[in-house]
Order: sequence, then structure tokens, then C-alpha cells
Amino acid sequence: MHLHLVSDSTGETLEMIAKAALAQFEDAQVTRHFWPMVRSRQHLDRIVPDLADNPGLVMFTLVNTETRARLEDHCRQLGLPAVPVLDAVTEALEAQLGQEAHGRPGRQHLMDEAYFDRVEAIQFTIAHDDGVGWENWEQADIVLAGVSRTSKTPTSIYLANRGYKTANIPIVVESPPPDALFRLRRPLVIGLTTAPQRLVQIRRNRLLSLHEDTETAYVDDDSVQEEVKYARRMFADNGWPVIDVTRRSIEETAAAAIRLLNQRREGEDPSATGLGPV
Repeated sequence: MHLHLVSDSTGETLEMIAKAALAQFEDAQVTRHFWPMVRSRQHLDRIVPDLADNPGLVMFTLVNTETRARLEDHCRQLGLPAVPVLDAVTEALEAQLGQEAHGRPGRQHLMDEAYFDRVEAIQFTIAHDDGVGWENWEQADIVLAGVSRTSKTPTSIYLANRGYKTANIPIVVESPPPDALFRLRRPLVIGLTTAPQRLVQIRRNRLLSLHEDTETAYVDDDSVQEEVKYARRMFADNGWPVIDVTRRSIEETAAAAIRLLNQRREGEDPSATGLGPV
């Protein structure tokens, strides 16, 4: 199957939508044809031969009515299905907001205040990975704490890309975290935990990939269980909300963290989510 992605901007949004949709199909053999920055009749006409030579589904995000109409006309002549992927959402928003959408290509990518906030969050997060820069943790939105290999760093980076300044700290039995962690007021400290058996498996795979000895306390069943218990006691003693990452993807863990932060900002107790981790 051929999939043509036609956009009048960078095409980033269109690519993400296509990727998310294709993820619902196992072993789908799809050849993608990517056409960004299509903003003129001449540019559009140059890609029509490829549409004809590789017939398939056409997905597009075009706001210029003339360019859009011409693409739809070409698709009709070629017998190709054409899907304007943002139309339904845009129309629903217009109905709810009582105003028409601005037909400006790439409008969502304008370097507004949110863009610069996201860049600042990424820079902060990279500079405060793995316990580094604890003197500045008070500036963070979220601080993630957990034993080794509980996805602290990738979750932090994901949160940073959503605009949240995130620091993370490894919980090590032999090396307690700095006292500053227990005195934080602005950031929400969240504990990450996981099933000890799963953690041992992840750590063994990590050591194998590094060609290191896999028979150490780092992967010993009893030692890992005690390590996880130590971290959970710390979380409980300090009233920090806990996220169990055992069966969660990075995206799901980040979404849970954002939900906890929003609860706190709305005046709710983010740790009051039941007896166990969220």
C-alpha cells in the first residue's frame, strides 16, 4: 500500500497522525510518500505524477482553498481516496468556539511563548538528569525519584517536550539522596516503582548489552526486592504520590505524572489516590 502525506507546512502533525493510525495495524506494509511545504499550484502539480504512478491513500493538511480543491480534483480523476485529517476537529472547535479557524499554513508551529517555555524545559531537564544540579531543583515542575532502570530519564525528557521542567534522582540504598529533596516546596516529587521481577529482567538485559557481569547485587532477586522496598518506604514516609511503571509505556507514565501535577495545582492531594501506586 502507498500512503501519500501532503502538507502545506512541515508535515510534522500529519506524520504523527499517520503514525498513530498505522500503529493500530499489525505487519502493515506501507510505503510512505512525504510531501511537505506544498503551498502553490505549481508545487502540487509536480507531485501528481507520483500519485498516479503509486496509487494509494492520500492524507493531507492544506488550508489554502485553491490548493486543496486542486488536490481533491486530481485525486478524483485518479480514483484515489483523499482524507483531510484535521477537518472534523477544526469544524468541531469552530462550532464550540463560535469563530472560524485562521487558514494560515503552519500556524501551530509559530514560535510563541509556549515554544520558548518548551525549549527552556528541555534545557533544564537535560541539565538535571540523574541527580545532577540538585541545588536548582526548586525551579522544577516535577522531580522523579526511583531506583535504577525505572524509566526516570526517558520520562523526564518526554515531560520536558510537553513543557514541564523535570529533574530526576536515583534512589540508592547505599547513597541516600541530598536533604534538598525532602525540603522541596514548588516541585511535585513523584516516586516511580516497578515489580522487582520485571526490574531484574530489565537490568540483566542492560548488563548483557554492555557485556558486563550479570551476577551482581544489581540483579540479585533479594537485593532488588530490598531496594524497591527501601524506595517505597521513602515515598510513603514523605507522602509522595507513586506511579507503578511495570506495565506502563513512557507516554503513559508521563500522562499519569501530568495528571498528578494538575491535581495538585487544583488543590487536590496527588498522593490521595488509594493505598497503592497509580
